[in-house]
Amino acid sequence: MTETTVAGGVAAALTAAPGADVDGPKQRGPRNWRPLLLLVPAFVIVTLFFLAPLVDVFIRSVTDPVPGIQNYQWLFTTEANLNVVMRTFGTAILVTFVCLLLAYPYAYLMTIVTDRTRNLLQLFIMMPLWTSILVRTLAWMVLLQDTGPINGLLESLFGLGPIPLIRTTFGVALGMSQVLLPFMVLPLYSSMAKIDKRLLPAAANLGANPVTAFFTVYLPLSRPGIFSGSVTVFILGLGFYIIPALLGSSKEIMISALIQQQISVFLMWGQGTALGVFLLLCTILILVIVSRFNKHGSLFPGVDR
Repeated sequence: MTETTVAGGVAAALTAAPGADVDGPKQRGPRNWRPLLLLVPAFVIVTLFFLAPLVDVFIRSVTDPVPGIQNYQWLFTTEANLNVVMRTFGTAILVTFVCLLLAYPYAYLMTIVTDRTRNLLQLFIMMPLWTSILVRTLAWMVLLQDTGPINGLLESLFGLGPIPLIRTTFGVALGMSQVLLPFMVLPLYSSMAKIDKRLLPAAANLGANPVTAFFTVYLPLSRPGIFSGSVTVFILGLGFYIIPALLGSSKEIMISALIQQQISVFLMWGQGTALGVFLLLCTILILVIVSRFNKHGSLFPGVDR
């Protein structure tokens, strides 16, 4: 069989095959954009209720009362404002640290108990979320006041006089930690539940003591939950208003209360919006930095990259 015969047979087969394209690649038809129309309602909602207010806030920060950056100069050159910023970040860091210390063993306990006990532990951590934050804060006001149950118990058991618990950084941090604890426990549990329970016994069989096995095996594997929970608690702590306002004092004012003061009391919209823009930029910067440090894991346990 000659090459001419083979070529002719191939051409005949292509011609006889149904749907065969002998003239070259088929031209693509016009792209169907109609499925993208389903995104229009979401885009409109996000634009109207999220992007438009942000743009308005930024414009007010550089135009009220006159165009310029005087509001940001006021923010960064006033010592009282810098103290408020430092106090806000310091309180948020303290609350994050306290929540991590309390939530880590709690989340670990949830991974080693039976299903029934785990459901009860989840119920206990979720119940505070079903109660109004204002009601919980008022309850802390009753417990922490000078004549409250906690001071009464300390006086009866240890003979200690009334200890100032309310209108202090301790009271603010305590109330915020109680509210934000579930936001640390849930990401930690989501991350720990994926860790193979046989790793720690394997490390012990290889000669590692429990402390070494924990810090070299278990803790690195739970890092995504630590990052996710810490970022969530820290960012939420930066914007708290009710708890610092009720459990704190004028000396414990935070950024959110300062924004409310500038806008509602002094009617200084430019300065208030400048504080809001600064807080938003700090939040974005924190997310970027944490994402850089957490290169090998996701900030959201359970969501793969």
